[in-house]
Amino acid sequence: MLMTTCTPFRSTLLLALAVGCAATIGAVQQGHAAHTRTPARSSAFARMEASRGGAMPRAARKVIIAGAPASGKGTQCELIKSQLGLVHLSTGDMLRAAVQAGTKVGLAAKEYMDGGKLVPDEVIIDLVRERLAQPDCEANGWLLDGFPRTAVQAAALRAAQIEPDLVLYLNVPDSMLIERVVGRRLDPETGRIYHLTFDPPPSDVVPRMTHRSDDTAEKAQVRLSQFHEHLGAILAAYQSVTVEIDGTRGKQDVFASISRVLEGSAIAA
Repeated sequence: MLMTTCTPFRSTLLLALAVGCAATIGAVQQGHAAHTRTPARSSAFARMEASRGGAMPRAARKVIIAGAPASGKGTQCELIKSQLGLVHLSTGDMLRAAVQAGTKVGLAAKEYMDGGKLVPDEVIIDLVRERLAQPDCEANGWLLDGFPRTAVQAAALRAAQIEPDLVLYLNVPDSMLIERVVGRRLDPETGRIYHLTFDPPPSDVVPRMTHRSDDTAEKAQVRLSQFHEHLGAILAAYQSVTVEIDGTRGKQDVFASISRVLEGSAIAA
């Protein structure tokens, strides 16, 4: 087992985790029930308009993007990264990079991974804190992809004094998400993902298409249930800076809404 020294930060973090869990358990129950799958406009819009004059500040460069599996987070992250210059960060990529670089946090994570165990939140938060302090994030801003996923992780970020300027929530109804998942196909030669209906592959690629074993309606529903279980608490934790984006549209229309919010020209998306 990995032994660590109890530093003041870790003590503060552990206390914040406990307080965060107690403070947000009600939000998990209430937020999930109250939050509809396809709201036209969230109450956060009104709060943000009142406090910010109807637009996000142009300096919004610390961004979290949230959404269910197949909501389009990956696509939008690539567009934001290429056109707006924010550093795209996912915990999976950060873990692999830290392990490969042999950093202190990477070695701690590797011990859990080699043992077939989940990397605990405390190590993940250390990893995120370390990565966000690097020069590219300081200079260009950052885009956290799908993290935090739970109230505990949100409380831990706060304890580490990591606060976003903006949280983008890609809202897509479950029925459409399942349709997107079931129709996905992978080209094993290029790594590109197609969709049989929305983005069909060329005829010469069709014979080599593969279908992931977990891209079924049943398994997608399990993942969606897990997502919705924690969604209310996440939105409650960041309610003052959260903007819902209609993710049912084409990727360029979705990105146009995101761009307007990021650039401070509109709040309603």
